Amino acid sequence: MTRSSRRSTSEDVARAAGVSRTTVSFVLNNRPGQSIPEETRQRVLEAARRLDYRPHASARTLAAGRSDLVLLSIPDSRLGPGISRFVEELAEALAEHGLTLITHLAGARGRPLPDVCATVNASAVVGLSSFDAETAEALHRAGAEVVLPLPDPQVGVGDAMALAGRLQAEHLIGLGHRRVGYAMPVHPGLRTMADARLAGVTGACVAAGVDLPVVEEIGLEVADGSRAVTRWRSSGVTGVCAYNDETALAVLAGARDLGIAVPADLAVIGVDDIPTAKLAAPPLSTIRFDVHEAGRRRAEAIVAALSGREAEPSPDAGGPLLVRRSST
Repeated sequence: MTRSSRRSTSEDVARAAGVSRTTVSFVLNNRPGQSIPEETRQRVLEAARRLDYRPHASARTLAAGRSDLVLLSIPDSRLGPGISRFVEELAEALAEHGLTLITHLAGARGRPLPDVCATVNASAVVGLSSFDAETAEALHRAGAEVVLPLPDPQVGVGDAMALAGRLQAEHLIGLGHRRVGYAMPVHPGLRTMADARLAGVTGACVAAGVDLPVVEEIGLEVADGSRAVTRWRSSGVTGVCAYNDETALAVLAGARDLGIAVPADLAVIGVDDIPTAKLAAPPLSTIRFDVHEAGRRRAEAIVAALSGREAEPSPDAGGPLLVRRSST
């Protein structure tokens, strides 16, 4: 038996439930102020389930006054475990408010973000870093009610990244390291966050009165790690702050390749606390973000902005925390 491919409509639901299409709209959109008998409401809901009815996006938009779509712009880069976990948490938190998250990988080869916004009719557009004024204006013209750089209500994204770098450097300096290196990722799409974390490392060095960090670009190959470690050692570096845990693993691999003991000869600390960090040899010290809390807070900021109000401050910032293991 061939199943019909025709999509069920609200008219089909109304016919199956024996009510008007207006009643179907009131029930399925949960319109307030309507005195619809409970028996009728249940009949409509059962008919919608039986027919597998899903309202068109345009119909939902008309009923709610806006779409339920939130567009997240992600830098054109490798989506590491940290960003991937954050996206999952944000999507789940938004779903609790009846909103659907869709992602757009920004880049020269892709469609411009305002075009994507207009195509999907997103009500909110958010990013992992701030939008410039021209882009924000274009997004509003494309139909977005809310454009956010995804700031923490108390601490901006750049500030949070800088804090992670500062904690890295303060940890190493507190252990007696006076010459610190910074492992910069080679992918240009990661530079915004990497520069913010480097700023935190630099600030901690200045505050402690030690030399500025020695920056080396490093890829995710053993040879990359070996080259960087060789340069750091020749510069007197005894501790390295890596952009993230993956970059730190490359540093550990390079040290191992050169026969340099970690942490006796070179201490290494990453960021993100990815699942494999504790399985490294030696287990990797890192900075952990509470991505569950971060996703919840950012979802609340988006919902608040769509409602025309400011997000409520939260005493639990979900900020970065030091996780010390054997690599330092």
